[in-house]
Amino acid sequence: MQKLGDFKLPHFFNYPPYFTLQPVRETREKQIQLWKELILDYCRTQKIFVIKLEEEFPLFSNSAIERTLSHEAREAFLSDLVAEGRAEWLDKGRRSCLILWHRIQDWADIIVNFVKDNGFEDSVMTVEEIRSGIESRGTSIHTFNHVNELDLDKFPFAKGKLAIFKGTSTDDEGIKFSV
Repeated sequence: MQKLGDFKLPHFFNYPPYFTLQPVRETREKQIQLWKELILDYCRTQKIFVIKLEEEFPLFSNSAIERTLSHEAREAFLSDLVAEGRAEWLDKGRRSCLILWHRIQDWADIIVNFVKDNGFEDSVMTVEEIRSGIESRGTSIHTFNHVNELDLDKFPFAKGKLAIFKGTSTDDEGIKFSV
């Protein structure tokens, strides 16, 4: 089995047709599903949060079989992740994609539990404190550099329970929790 660092790649990664969008609907659906699972698994284990379509990304080419995904295929796989709530485009041109290892509801649960477990109800915290504070160590939140890019208004618990304070930079943006 081929590896990418410590990450074990699935068998389909060595199958050249999977690097070309398949024309038959059923085959394409299976192809897209396999790629979505691979992208999520790789990003989760490698702590990757953003994929930029215009830049090299380790999964999008396989030198052993001399294959590279087309821009169209990359966008198709990421767009499907967006449609499932597993990613969000960070720009209107669809050049940069935030990968959500957890669905929005799961992130909401993680954040609510983090707030409750650490007694932060009715507290204001900066995004920096949330992602790099002592309390977040060992959690999915720790080192998540893109907390401020999540559309927190989409979170099911947000209405009346969450206030976002914009700062002059991303380091001093704050969130007040009333869970």
